[in-house]
Amino acid sequence: MSSERAADTERVRHWLETSFGGTVLRIHRQPRWRPVWFADVERDGVIHELVVRGDRTDMPLIFPLHHEMTLQSMLHERGIPTPAVRGWIDEPMAYVMDRVGGQQDFSGCSTAQRDAAVDDYLQILARMHALDVEEFAAAGIMRAASPERSGELGRSRYEQVFRSTKNGPDPFMEFCLGWLRRHPPRSQGRESVICWDSGQFHQADGHIVAVLDLEIGHIGDPMMDLAAWRMRDTIVGYGEFPALHARYEELTGTTVDLEALMRHHFMFTLTNQLALGQAVRRPGVDTDLMTNMQWCYETNLFATEALGELLDIELPTVAEPASTGSRASTAVDHLAEVLRSLSVGEGAVEDDFLRYRLRALFREARHAARAIEVGDAVSSDDLDDLHQLLGHRPTDWAAGEAALEAFVLADADTGAHDEQLVRLFHARNLRAHQLLGPPGSAMATHLPIQTFR
Repeated sequence: MSSERAADTERVRHWLETSFGGTVLRIHRQPRWRPVWFADVERDGVIHELVVRGDRTDMPLIFPLHHEMTLQSMLHERGIPTPAVRGWIDEPMAYVMDRVGGQQDFSGCSTAQRDAAVDDYLQILARMHALDVEEFAAAGIMRAASPERSGELGRSRYEQVFRSTKNGPDPFMEFCLGWLRRHPPRSQGRESVICWDSGQFHQADGHIVAVLDLEIGHIGDPMMDLAAWRMRDTIVGYGEFPALHARYEELTGTTVDLEALMRHHFMFTLTNQLALGQAVRRPGVDTDLMTNMQWCYETNLFATEALGELLDIELPTVAEPASTGSRASTAVDHLAEVLRSLSVGEGAVEDDFLRYRLRALFREARHAARAIEVGDAVSSDDLDDLHQLLGHRPTDWAAGEAALEAFVLADADTGAHDEQLVRLFHARNLRAHQLLGPPGSAMATHLPIQTFR
């Protein structure tokens, strides 16, 4: 463990013993890209199982961490099952909450147990969406300037982060943001407290133990909560969305706005690239590059699929790229195999973190091997597409990125080339996804998403 990580852990330990009170029996930092600690603290003969949730390290938070804590605490006070908040730590910036049981998915559950838990979650969403937003606004929970624009605040917050951290051309995001400015989701005046990154909870025996991860929760269009968990469904599986929408209508007495839902879904597919694209282009030492890259490339494909459905256009497919080697192929392939073969002892916190880092580096080495194998062919195909669009072939892939962004920005106000660009970007997104790892690997497998129609 690095000295900085160890020092932060000791600061958290000190706060727990002096501010929360009691004796820290166990504490460890979760081996991942975001600082999170798990601690058991004995106080007055009772052992409190706690989670300490810190600030992100690879991107600015979309809403401040204190905003997340306030929202979670207020929801808990109003009977929404979120973990109880126990306090705020200034250094390292973090807040403390109860640790909850249950599991985050439905592995090992029957269909009946899954359906019961999802129905419980829908009932929770219905109660949350009925809360008085004025109480939350008075406490500083962010909302749009008017209820009619409640569906746009989240996009504007993400765009602010994108603009402030952008470190290279990103023609796809510029195209998508331009499309959304011309075709924003209409909230029709709907305004509710939302979690937005919906579908995150712990469940047990067909009931929701707690709603989790309110990082981007705010006051917005309740349709955003019905739209966002569509992507997470590809790995969790909540059931058929038409049936879930019908149940929500039954619970709330409102009508699901399918057109708004489709546009909110499209907006949510952009969130990974808007926030993490800069870390993929220039990763820091603590960046989990391959996790960020896989999230971005997978959800970018969801984005062009969403636009294809919105615009009712047929999307292209791409061929498997021609495979070639280079003088570096043997060394990089060997590096990946060595990283996969390394084992680390069990138990120690340092071992957990090292195991996590070795797995991340193994994935990175496999990506590098794949890029050596097919990267030139992928880039050449991208440039061929640009030749057809621009009338000239850029000198290399980086020059092509800049030229494509300039073309997109020139078309942003009118959208005269929308259909052509959607097809072009979908082909580019498919090719980028091919670079994540060898064919058939989990990293390079695109998961099907439920459609709207």
